[in-house]
Amino acid sequence: MSIDKKLYERSGSKCELCGSSDDLKIYLTKEEAMSVDNSVLVCTTCKNQIENVTTTDPNHWRCLSDSMWNENKSVQVVAWRMLNRLRAEGWPQDLLDMMYLDDETLVWAAATGEGEDEEGKIVHKDSNGNILKDGDSVVLIKDLDVKGANFTAKRGAAVHNIKLVWDNAEHIEGRVEGQHIVILTQYTKKTK
Repeated sequence: MSIDKKLYERSGSKCELCGSSDDLKIYLTKEEAMSVDNSVLVCTTCKNQIENVTTTDPNHWRCLSDSMWNENKSVQVVAWRMLNRLRAEGWPQDLLDMMYLDDETLVWAAATGEGEDEEGKIVHKDSNGNILKDGDSVVLIKDLDVKGANFTAKRGAAVHNIKLVWDNAEHIEGRVEGQHIVILTQYTKKTK
């Protein structure tokens, strides 16, 4: 049985976070090969708000008061991350105080930095000090020799839809000339 079918079966063909049955997608909770154990079936609304902090609607996430009790660790991880993101609203902190994650699951949930205080959080900045986020576009400000790929990423090359390397503030990932590479943030400039 495919991962899709297993997730649909596990969730009852509903978003595992808010319960919607419209336009369901798979959301991967870890940077590793997709499996049922590290994936969550979510609606487009939830997925967009998880991936783009600026579109987050706190009222949409009141559904977490139910989904945080889900028996699947991947659902618990996403609930914990979103509650931490929203804790300034007040009510999410009450839910976090009730929530229990075992040590291994807590490490998994905190891997994105969502639960850290601002002073301990890893922040990615370009060469001008602009804060970078997942999905941003950058331009290379220097020719970069790409190790193992036998090409040079040219200055001025645009890199769209970047991914942050969560444990290193100096690294981002993106595609240049069709190759997925790791780029040092000091050689990038954020575009609008």
